[in-house]
Amino acid sequence: MAQQHLDPTNRMAEPAERAEPASPAGPVPAEALACYLRAQATEFLRALRLHRESGTGANGSSGSGVGDGSAGPVDAARALRRAARRLSGTLHTYQPLLDADWAEGMRPELAWLSGTLAMEHTYASRLERLLQALHRLSGSSAFPARRQVAAAAVSATLPAPPAAPAPPDRGNLTVGAAKAGALLDRQLTLARTRAHSTALQALGSSRFHAVADKVALLASEVPLRATADVTADLRSLAGAAEGRLVDAVAALPLVTAGHPYNAEALIHGLSPDPAPHPQDAPWHQVRLLLRLHRYAREVLAGEGGPGGEDARLLTAGEALDRHRDASEAAAAAAQAARTPRIAPATAYALGVLHADQRHEVEAARYAFQHDWQHRGARPAPAQ
Repeated sequence: MAQQHLDPTNRMAEPAERAEPASPAGPVPAEALACYLRAQATEFLRALRLHRESGTGANGSSGSGVGDGSAGPVDAARALRRAARRLSGTLHTYQPLLDADWAEGMRPELAWLSGTLAMEHTYASRLERLLQALHRLSGSSAFPARRQVAAAAVSATLPAPPAAPAPPDRGNLTVGAAKAGALLDRQLTLARTRAHSTALQALGSSRFHAVADKVALLASEVPLRATADVTADLRSLAGAAEGRLVDAVAALPLVTAGHPYNAEALIHGLSPDPAPHPQDAPWHQVRLLLRLHRYAREVLAGEGGPGGEDARLLTAGEALDRHRDASEAAAAAAQAARTPRIAPATAYALGVLHADQRHEVEAARYAFQHDWQHRGARPAPAQ
C-alpha cells in the first residue's frame, strides 16, 4: 500500500489506523503486573543502595544527581527517577487490579520523588541549551564552556524540521548576547542550587523513607485485589491507556503545528503575562499519556526490551521531550527578558533567543507528527 503523504493541515492518524500492540495473543494475567512491579521495586532499591554508597562529598556532588558530573551519583539519581516514574505510571494504569487505598496513597508519593529528583538536572540542561543557542545565533565565543547534556543529541535522531526563519543580524545580537547569557546563568544557576538543596532535603526526609519502606515491601509482596485472579486480563487496561493517548493526539492543534513558524507563540511568550503558553499544554499532556502507554506495554511484554513498535514510540517520545525542553527554555528566556532595568541590547538578544526556542517547539511538533503518522506503516508488498 502506498505510504500516505504528510499533510500538516490534516488531523493525526485516526484511531482506526492504530497499530495493534505487540502483546501475547492470549490473556495477560495479573501475575505479569505483579512481576513487573516487583522488578521495578528491586531496581529502585538497587539505585537507592548505589546512592547511599556514593555518599555526599564536600563539594555536594551527590544528592540529586548532577553535582560535578561523577558517574555514581548521576547514575543512582537517574535510576531512582526511572524506577519511580515506572512504578507511579503503572499504578495509574492498572489501579483497578490493585488495592485502592494503597495505590492512591503510593502513586502521588512516587510522582513527588521523581519530580523532585529531576529538577536540578532540568535547570542545568535548560541553561546549557540556552547558552548553546545564544552562541549559535550570535557567533560569539563569550560564553563559558559547559559540558554537553544527553538531551542535546535528540535532534540528530529526528526527521528534518521545517526551514528555520532568517537568522537575525549577528552584529546587533552579539552586543547583548554576552549579558543575556550572564543573566540566564545567574537565574538558572540559582534555581539549580535551590533544586539541589530541595533534593538533598527530600532524600533525607521522613517522607522519602516512608516511600522507600513501601517500595521495599512491594519488592516482595504486591497488594493485588482479591478479584485480580488468574482470569484478569491486563490488555483491556493497557488498551484503555492507548485509547486515551490516541484521543489526545487527535485533539492536538495540528494546523498550527504544521506551519514552519508559529507567530502566535512568539506574541504570547513576550507578553507581560507570565502564564505558560496555552498551545503547549495539550502537547505536554500527550507526552505524559505516551509515557503511560509505553509503561503499559512494558508490563504486557514482561521484562524484555521494547520491540519495533516500541522503538517508534520512543522516537515520538523523544520529539515530545524536545518539545517540552524548548518550550520551557523559551519561557525562561521570556522571563529573563522581563527583568527590570536590563539594557535594550540584552532584551533584544533574549527576544531573539525566545523566538529561536519557539521555532524549536514547532520543529519538535513537526517531528512528532511525522513519527506518529508513520508508526504503523507497513512495508509495501513485493512486486
